[in-house]
Amino acid sequence: MTLSDEQKASIGPAVASALAEDIGTGDLTAALINADEVVGATIVARESLVLCGQLWAEEVFAQLDDTVIVDWYVGDGQTAAEDDVICKLVGPARSLLTGERTALNFLQTLSATATATATYVAAIDGTNTQILDTRKTIPGLRLAQKYAVACGGGKNHRKGLFDAILIKENHIRSAGGISAALKSAQDMNADVLIEIEVESHEELLEALDAGATRILLDNFSVLDLQQAVHTNRNYGYTAAELEASGNITLESVREIAATGVDYISTGAITKNIGAIDFSMLFKID
Repeated sequence: MTLSDEQKASIGPAVASALAEDIGTGDLTAALINADEVVGATIVARESLVLCGQLWAEEVFAQLDDTVIVDWYVGDGQTAAEDDVICKLVGPARSLLTGERTALNFLQTLSATATATATYVAAIDGTNTQILDTRKTIPGLRLAQKYAVACGGGKNHRKGLFDAILIKENHIRSAGGISAALKSAQDMNADVLIEIEVESHEELLEALDAGATRILLDNFSVLDLQQAVHTNRNYGYTAAELEASGNITLESVREIAATGVDYISTGAITKNIGAIDFSMLFKID
């Protein structure tokens, strides 16, 4: 998997912050170990997963001790089964012990996002719909989780409030309606995606009449989604892209994809995640 320059640049500060909150003024327990002790260790998966977080784990040990060597057996975006060895490490015992929890925290969180995404992507296999993430991410890990979504086979929505215009219910009310809000966005000439949220078939028609090219269908039933897709396909010469959102579950996602929407966005893949279980095991000769 490929990280953007922006994502790469975010790794160091995220790791530094995580280490600072864990180590504080020093690792008191690791100080019990001989400073010259060098050991080998493995990180082992305790459940099946799609891996994500290699560079974050590597950065943990790089910031602590640049003599630590990490050799990966499973790469980001690849699957592993329970009890598979993810990587081997060699280095000073103190450094491995101090970095263990922080490295595993990044791996367990980002792999959870990648694994959840892969589950949703698999559920709609064979359709033309794509799974999108949202801004419902863990604070400070937005770029990391968006990378994890890509590792799981999903697609990224906007990174934040700065790189796209998404006009939602409260924006529409404050701007004076769908048409007025769209016109204001179009007049900005910001050269970014402009998307507008609608909550009914009537609002969909208004958005189409106002020249919307991307429409978010919020909390539409399956029947309403089918009607929206039909209306959109038969509207004029160009159809808008349609995105379904709201109360998306693993149980409902395939039926929603079958309506023909272009995208399904869900916060579940970044916020409703259960950490993947990993262990670091030391080998002492």
